[in-house]
Amino acid sequence: MAAAMARKAAVCVLVVLALVAAGLGSVSARAPLGGKPQREFDYFALSLQWPGTICANTRHCCARNGCCRSEPLQWFTIHGLWPDYDDGTWPSCCRHTEFEMDKILPLKETLDKYWPSLYCSSPSTCFSGKGPFWAHEWEKHGTCSAPVVQDELQYFTIALDLYFKYNVTEMLSSGGIQTNGKEYALSDVIDTIKHAFGGAPEIVCKRGSVEELRLCFDKKLKPRDCLTTLTNENVSRRKHCPRKITLPTYDPLVLANSTGEIMTQFDDFEVSAALYTA
Repeated sequence: MAAAMARKAAVCVLVVLALVAAGLGSVSARAPLGGKPQREFDYFALSLQWPGTICANTRHCCARNGCCRSEPLQWFTIHGLWPDYDDGTWPSCCRHTEFEMDKILPLKETLDKYWPSLYCSSPSTCFSGKGPFWAHEWEKHGTCSAPVVQDELQYFTIALDLYFKYNVTEMLSSGGIQTNGKEYALSDVIDTIKHAFGGAPEIVCKRGSVEELRLCFDKKLKPRDCLTTLTNENVSRRKHCPRKITLPTYDPLVLANSTGEIMTQFDDFEVSAALYTA
């Protein structure tokens, strides 16, 4: 049933992708608000979150938190599609273009299922505001995705298309790696993804459990290896993966029993991630 639903969603995304494909073209260098022009990015990282690790820390619920659904999320969900540089840095907030929910209404049902926020706090946008999870991702990362991406609908459509085309949850299952909390060798997880995907992934861990897994693509959206090192000095060593890792399950809180909002702040999450690759 889940596989059939995913295929149905993938078909919908491909239809929308065909509608926006004509918008591909070249765009000149962009500049963040109050900053210097940022050079064109080198590659994309499709960052996926493992709900079993993140949702286990949920203490309070709200309607926008995917961890609070009555049925647990048992697949990788999307964090974002990030344009990155080969030196381990990345551009951000490249154009003063505000998020408009109306532009992605054809994708909303699919986004709710496969790209939910896993927190209750409202993430920051690029221009001193707060907004939904999707607004954060579009303004911070989507606006830096030219010349491959030109507009908001195209950004989310391409991300969803890559997500369904390269289904990490199915890759791991086909390789004998189950999402049930059992320990697996980190090298086996990396090799399984590399064999099925065609490039080495990046893996981020939290206390021995997979928190994020990233697939990397060139600007023609073809698989490539992710970076083997990250040069950013702000990376936290706490995010390193041990030799044995797990993909745990979780028991969701029921929204009706919620008493407040989770205190986890989204903005600190991306910066502290240490990356692991083959």
